[in-house]
Amino acid sequence: MSLTSSPTSVPPTPAPGFPPGAQPAAPYRTGGPSNVDPGCCLVVDDSDLYRDRLAEAIRERGYRVLTADGYDAAVEQVRRQPPGLAVVDLKMPGRSGLDLVRTLREISPETKCVVVTGFGSIANAVDAIHAGALSYVTKPADADEILAALHRGEGEPVGPKEYNPPTLAENEWEYIQQVLADCGGNISQTARILGIERRTLQRKLKKMRP
Repeated sequence: MSLTSSPTSVPPTPAPGFPPGAQPAAPYRTGGPSNVDPGCCLVVDDSDLYRDRLAEAIRERGYRVLTADGYDAAVEQVRRQPPGLAVVDLKMPGRSGLDLVRTLREISPETKCVVVTGFGSIANAVDAIHAGALSYVTKPADADEILAALHRGEGEPVGPKEYNPPTLAENEWEYIQQVLADCGGNISQTARILGIERRTLQRKLKKMRP
């Protein structure tokens, strides 16, 4: 008769806060092994008009497109399916695009991110690059400009020393075009928002882009 006792199996210790046999839900991604979708682009902008137009244009170029109107919705999208590309507006209600760039860097470091900045927010765009964005473009940027920035390569991103400030005429043109787009092309409404006469706006629109 053997005096050797067989080993006793010890049940695994349950996770804190869970009863025996229960398992915690699968956690969100926190920067683990990559499963980014290189053919997917996330567009984040609080302007419904700009976001929808840009998303449709990128979709027409063969990408699967996700959209979000702010920080919380964007983080939820990325945690569930990290996109290969992300386009982030810097000025949004609530937490800013700069906060979102930092969070994207943490939860999906392989996602290439480009920030979109409007009139007068170039300094914030440079901050976003320091936070991990690949580059930035100024509104009203089209899909081709944005995709070119996203695929610019893995070299050094655009930095403050490489930035050539736009002229006042270029800033004015871009601002007018953005307001016009937000007004759905309505010249009278755009003129009221800009505080100029309708005829003055029409003359400016007839000029070539600076």
